[in-house]
Amino acid sequence: MIMTAARAFESPCASRFEAALPSDFEIALTKAFRNALHRPVPQDPLDVTRADARGTVAPIPGEDAMDLIDRLRHIVGDAHVLTGAAADRYGRDWTGKYEGRPLAAVRPADTSQTAKVMRLAHETGTPVVPMAGNTGLMGGAHAPGQLVLSIERLNAVREVRPAARIAIVEAGCILSDLHAAAEAHDLVFPLTFGARGSARIGGALSTNAGGSNVLRYGNTRALTLGIEVVLPTGEVLDLMSALHKDNSGYDLKDLFIGAEGTLGVITAAVVKLAPKPRAYATAMVALPSVADALTLLNRLQEATGGAVEAFEYMPGHYIDAHLAHVDGARPPFAERHEVNVMVEVGATAPRDATPSDDGSLPIVGYLEDVLAEMIEAGTVTDATVAQNEAQRREIWARREVAGELCVTRKPAILTDVSVPTDRVPDFLARASQAVAARDPDCAEFVVSHLGDGNVHLTLWPSRDDEAHLDALMETVEDVTQGLGGSFSAEHGIGLGKRASMARRKDPVALDVMRRIKAALDPGGIMNPGKVLP
Repeated sequence: MIMTAARAFESPCASRFEAALPSDFEIALTKAFRNALHRPVPQDPLDVTRADARGTVAPIPGEDAMDLIDRLRHIVGDAHVLTGAAADRYGRDWTGKYEGRPLAAVRPADTSQTAKVMRLAHETGTPVVPMAGNTGLMGGAHAPGQLVLSIERLNAVREVRPAARIAIVEAGCILSDLHAAAEAHDLVFPLTFGARGSARIGGALSTNAGGSNVLRYGNTRALTLGIEVVLPTGEVLDLMSALHKDNSGYDLKDLFIGAEGTLGVITAAVVKLAPKPRAYATAMVALPSVADALTLLNRLQEATGGAVEAFEYMPGHYIDAHLAHVDGARPPFAERHEVNVMVEVGATAPRDATPSDDGSLPIVGYLEDVLAEMIEAGTVTDATVAQNEAQRREIWARREVAGELCVTRKPAILTDVSVPTDRVPDFLARASQAVAARDPDCAEFVVSHLGDGNVHLTLWPSRDDEAHLDALMETVEDVTQGLGGSFSAEHGIGLGKRASMARRKDPVALDVMRRIKAALDPGGIMNPGKVLP
């Protein structure tokens, strides 16, 4: 049965990017991130460190450390060099897995100060860990005894140019602030995920973040025209192009997008904006199988001209966990189903978003027609279409709490794989079988950006020892590689997947990466120990 309404929303122009009216869930999630980062951090046994040309860190003598801190204060001001307990919030990631007090956290105000900090670090061999919102999952900003370079003060939206559909932003700009700036011009910056109230653009660029709308708009790299980077030597690399076409040599910006701060500090970017959909059709759909879900996706793409923005898979155990752990949560259907998909279609053309005489929206009609056809064929079991903006937000809140649900048990192995979309059913079946063979008591928790083939398979193993955890990760990697996939889809490498890099990345590719790292960071000071095994 399809549950729907004459109008999909209270307003055809409603948008989930509207930062002025955050939902209760968005407020709670932002608080969860911030609270996790403000707990006291134990002092790491390694006090302060220095890097050598190979990126190996070693203790810095006390007098040298004090001199370094004094010189940093001269660059950015006393209030913006934090040490001791004042630096604790920079010493823990929100998962709580990676913690250790940094030497200091320095907060430059602009690109010039950032360049001066990097010149000093280069001169003294001081390891520098760039930090944005610190909402990553792989330990990419872990910095015990090292210098955290926080970009939080570089937080301006410098300019929105509606005619060109671009925005020029500083790297410390919070993602939801950019959403609001674009919204003011009836545009969207389509990158979105649960941590958008805390995550910053620089971190999204450094990890090439994905999120829920990659299906229609692409990941962060696809949304970026230009960047500004401070190199490890303190030189400023100006790649702030607003051009869609520029064949003048190597595309250097793509070296830094996804490099996780190992090659330089991104300080600003030129990003693409898109027309704000005039209306959305959002639904929860139950299906007999994941293969049927992919059939639904393809039929919706044909019916809407490729307007599917999100297509998110939540199995039955995900819905169970959501109901158990989130106060006020409601089930999507009267009956429990094993295969549940959240689908959202966005209409930018007036013909698809203008209400008819009876108040119905064409974009909703396209969705309903496909669902009705598949219900009749037995390839859709049930469906509920959002009747207003409140119901739409409820549907999105169910999906966006995934990060919290993944860490309700420990130890937790957070895999983040991608396979061709038509191989997702194979991956789910094979991975479950392979994990059970290695650890019969290991529990699984799945959520997936099904539309782009990205599966987040969280494992809760029966015992907590590093060898066992790594063996389970390797088991998932084996299945992923056998299906032509990648062991890292959108979370990056950081510390958490360096072993996977060593096992799975092409040796020639790793060698080329190391050569690039050596050329741009001869002192080995940029985020040492991350990404490259």
